[in-house]
Amino acid sequence: MTDGPGESANRSDTPAEDSDRPLLESAVVAASAGVAAVGGSYAAVGFTPAFVAAPVSDFVVASTPDAVITWSIQTLGNLGSQLGFLLALALTVGLFALTSAVGIALAARFEVPASPVVAVAGVAAALALTGAAASTLAAGASAGLVAGLASVGGGANRSDSTVPGAPRRRVLQALAGAFAVGGTGAVLGSGRGDEIPAPDDGSVSADVESLLGEAEGRSLDVEGIEPLVSEQFYQVDINNVDPTVDRENWTLRVTGAVEEDVEFGYDEIAGMSESVEHRFVTLRCVGEGLNGKKMDTALWTGVPVTDLLDAAGIDTSGNCCVMLRAADDYFEEFPLSALRNGFLAFEMNGRRLPRSHGYPVRALIPGHWGEINVKWLTEIEVLEREAKGYWEKRGWHGTGPVNTVAKLHAVNHLDGGEIQVGGHAYAGTRGIRKVEVSTDGGASWSEATLSDPLPAGTGERGPSGGRAESAEDAWRQWEYTYEAAAPHEVVVRATDGEGTLQPSEESESFPSGPTGWVSRRVEP
Repeated sequence: MTDGPGESANRSDTPAEDSDRPLLESAVVAASAGVAAVGGSYAAVGFTPAFVAAPVSDFVVASTPDAVITWSIQTLGNLGSQLGFLLALALTVGLFALTSAVGIALAARFEVPASPVVAVAGVAAALALTGAAASTLAAGASAGLVAGLASVGGGANRSDSTVPGAPRRRVLQALAGAFAVGGTGAVLGSGRGDEIPAPDDGSVSADVESLLGEAEGRSLDVEGIEPLVSEQFYQVDINNVDPTVDRENWTLRVTGAVEEDVEFGYDEIAGMSESVEHRFVTLRCVGEGLNGKKMDTALWTGVPVTDLLDAAGIDTSGNCCVMLRAADDYFEEFPLSALRNGFLAFEMNGRRLPRSHGYPVRALIPGHWGEINVKWLTEIEVLEREAKGYWEKRGWHGTGPVNTVAKLHAVNHLDGGEIQVGGHAYAGTRGIRKVEVSTDGGASWSEATLSDPLPAGTGERGPSGGRAESAEDAWRQWEYTYEAAAPHEVVVRATDGEGTLQPSEESESFPSGPTGWVSRRVEP
């Protein structure tokens, strides 16, 4: 008998869109397993190079064209690196989702439980990325766990459409598992890898306490600007995940055009008790905006680079150059003469260097842009001819002395109706002689109040060779209070210690650092 027109409604034919549901369901489960794998790895090792997203992030950075990186630095600032890392996270989740999908398909093909197969696939992917045992096992186990949760009550390896609600339940269980593992990972992994020990005796030295106290006493009381010792120190690196260096196995080698290669361990450097100094040093990023906030100051503890160079028979009056190399494969070249007053720091504000600032040892080169103050230092290579550093290969020219700048970061309306403006000024080793403020767009100028210079650290020498009176390479705060009844433009400029006025011509940070006078529209 031929079916009538109304009888087709009773057929068991599956609509076309229903045929895609098992594929969609498996994709959601695989994606959930990918999220769980990344979360499990983070829980085990935190934000360290063993984290499965770290090598993917390195790949993203290495694959990004130089022009895009330059645009990102100038336009997006820190947001650019954050977006890059989010892309790396998404790619890592996608990679583990793909391996999980393969595991789920294999399990279905051979009619075995999906959980162990997905776990093995996750372990293989993590092993290929990092080779770190804890990260690898955690990533695989987490992916397998979510695959196992998804199979509970809904068929071990398939979408069982004959069980009411099974497909939806399977998806919800996978999503819940991914959320649980990801959330737990975020909590357990937070701060892991940042555990840097305090000084060996657990205390801050009397010299450090005294210098920090003096700095606090010399800071101006201006709301909205950092004190003379920064509370939050900026961070810029070529990598999104900082290296983790074991100081017990760390060494610093002096190589290249030397009488013979010399190698120093951490204890040898930190144990140079007669050479240990404390210095206030300001660092400024060559890629920051003119009025950006990538300029900060700390009290650093370390030893002069010349102590190590002397042991290698190096004369810093030579005409060529030096390449500093780091544990994260960063490298920077600059004139050898710049090392004469160079410094190897192993403490920051009386505590061991934070991992993010170069633990266990970093370089500080007075008066130069932050890029040559290499963190996680592993090698000082003396060169016989010039070479290009990491950023110079990408078109930057930030190895020279830092540009003079006066920044305007605070505009305060005081109780008496007056307006107070303030900020910091910095000119490297040239120092700051004065800061001037204009409240009429540059038609007239008044001299601002400057903070007293930061004190010289122990061991710092002045031009005559005696003890210096003030820090050689540190910023100063400035403040100016005035009355105004109408909207106006505030402009600030600095004069360095050699009497040279900060140039008014504006330029972008690329390639040699920003220049110009900072201005701001102020409402009374």
